[in-house]
Amino acid sequence: MAVWALGINHKTAPLDLRGRFAFAIDQIEPTLHALRQSLNRQPEAALISTCNRTEIYCAGELPQLEHTLTWLAKTGDVSPELLRAHSYTMSDGFAARHAFRVASGLDSMVLGETQILGQIKNAIRAAEAAGSMGNTLSQLFQRSFAVAKEVRSSTEIGAHSISMAAAAVRLAGQLFENLNDIRVLFVGAGEMIELCATHFAAKSPKSITIANRTLANGEALAAQFGAEVMRLADLPDRLHEFDAVVSCTASTLPLIGLGAVERALKQRRRRPMFMVDLAVPRDIEIEVKSLEDVYLYTVDDLAGVVQTAQANRQAAVTQAEAIVDAGVQSFLHWIEQRATVPLIQQLNAQADEWRAAEIARARKLLAKGTDVDTVLEALSKGLTQKMLHGAMAELRGGDTASRERASDAAHHFFLRKER
Repeated sequence: MAVWALGINHKTAPLDLRGRFAFAIDQIEPTLHALRQSLNRQPEAALISTCNRTEIYCAGELPQLEHTLTWLAKTGDVSPELLRAHSYTMSDGFAARHAFRVASGLDSMVLGETQILGQIKNAIRAAEAAGSMGNTLSQLFQRSFAVAKEVRSSTEIGAHSISMAAAAVRLAGQLFENLNDIRVLFVGAGEMIELCATHFAAKSPKSITIANRTLANGEALAAQFGAEVMRLADLPDRLHEFDAVVSCTASTLPLIGLGAVERALKQRRRRPMFMVDLAVPRDIEIEVKSLEDVYLYTVDDLAGVVQTAQANRQAAVTQAEAIVDAGVQSFLHWIEQRATVPLIQQLNAQADEWRAAEIARARKLLAKGTDVDTVLEALSKGLTQKMLHGAMAELRGGDTASRERASDAAHHFFLRKER
């Protein structure tokens, strides 16, 4: 069984390219169906898509990395050459190691962050719903969850980490003298926005507003922070009211354009605006960054801020990598064992056939009134002869080399105690 992985992430691809391969959770099932239909023999498949990465994992009789890359390039409407230049591919043990490192937060922009584990679990549930998971990928990801748990409980990999949300608050604090005096707008109502709202709420801003396409979802999040709720459609008319804007939605097109921000700045009389776009694809048009009184940060811009505590955790990283290595070896051992399953099944079937034949024979003898001890003796001899027949035939026949191989095998399987 071959395992292979293909991906792009914040280290290999710019944000705009990553945006072409961003899949919302409800898109995973149909995307996996399309992927499997495009490959030979419909291999097992899983798709992980976050703001920082898109990765495909497959398992099948033979690796199909090139076909997988070609299909993904077509899906994102880019050339295979462009995707190849910004992607990474891995097979077997290397693919397993990467999956374990990702789940453990070792490959994240924020070293040791835990959000990725929940995102992977959601992606695997979607793959299971799509019917694209099999024994191999199920084992791979269940083991990745176990490795991530051990890394979390046995090391300090997450200690003192700076999350995206905390980085956003830190940058806002550098712009505004007092965060108590600012009005904050959050666009979206997902997990990342909830995390950001929690960090900003701890600074007690003057007001918090949630703008969301689905008002009920926005109201549920707003209730946690005593925030106001507004419709997404009202955003252009009210944008000038807010000093800080943090956006993270699943929209495929920008929600906040250059013109809307320019109008907001005029109404604000050029008072600065702090904006954070955590969405992939972008929620805020990149041209906004060129405006003089706007401070716009994307997920890639935050990379330098979130890396500041990395050096202090190097010892924990070494421990975590050792746990990952042990997990990889265990998975590869499982893969190797899987290769012998058909032979084991055949051996069990043959043994059951012999056993059934001898039991049937024994029952006939008992029905005729044969002594029980005589029947048991015949049963045991019959089973023994059947089990040893193949070995005996090899030892008695064939050329010298064949007999020597048979002799070694017989000693190995039947005479271990005597050697």
